[in-house]
Amino acid sequence: MKVINLGKSNSILNKFVAELRDKDIQKDSLRFRRNLERIGEIFAYEISKTLSYEAVEVTTPLGIANCSLPQDELVISTVLRAGLPLHNGILNFFDNAQNAFVAAYRKYGKDNKFTIQIEYVSSPRIEGKVLILADTMLATGSSLVLAYNKLCESGEPAHTHLVCPVASEHSLGYLSKHLPHKKVTLWVAAVDEELTNKSYIVPGIGDAGDLAYGKKL
Repeated sequence: MKVINLGKSNSILNKFVAELRDKDIQKDSLRFRRNLERIGEIFAYEISKTLSYEAVEVTTPLGIANCSLPQDELVISTVLRAGLPLHNGILNFFDNAQNAFVAAYRKYGKDNKFTIQIEYVSSPRIEGKVLILADTMLATGSSLVLAYNKLCESGEPAHTHLVCPVASEHSLGYLSKHLPHKKVTLWVAAVDEELTNKSYIVPGIGDAGDLAYGKKL
């Protein structure tokens, strides 16, 4: 698995990530969602550089222009609900892509132990296509691996791009262990070292789903 941390280079991306983290700016849920959307757009642009391109002729009102256009079939997927604004940002750039959605959540038991429950998957066939799987936070990595495996039940993608703006050191190791021979690239904007005893990232950003859409029961 290849890991690309865009946050290591100075760009406007770092401003958007800083605003995601800021507890005062987080009070504006519209701005929180918009920042996630803009981050998705930045990742989409960077991913676009890795795709296959083909020269085509485009007819203008005055003649013929030679253009280079991407040829890969794309499927954009997200883990509900926190990943939706990020998904929308990626879709803004890859507007012809197919889409998939995975509903997953943590089910806690004793001593803050939890299992990942997947309730629902809506997906086209992804065999031979480029899969972009997005989730705002990558804490333990277990939900993303389960979502990936569930999506791959209908066939394996040609390549998978995992888009997770804020990740933990632990999750990088988990993904490397569980997706060792897969054609996978992980895109992040920040990697935090600490996890709490409930597996929340520190400093992280808090509960991205609640910040974007309000508290749940």
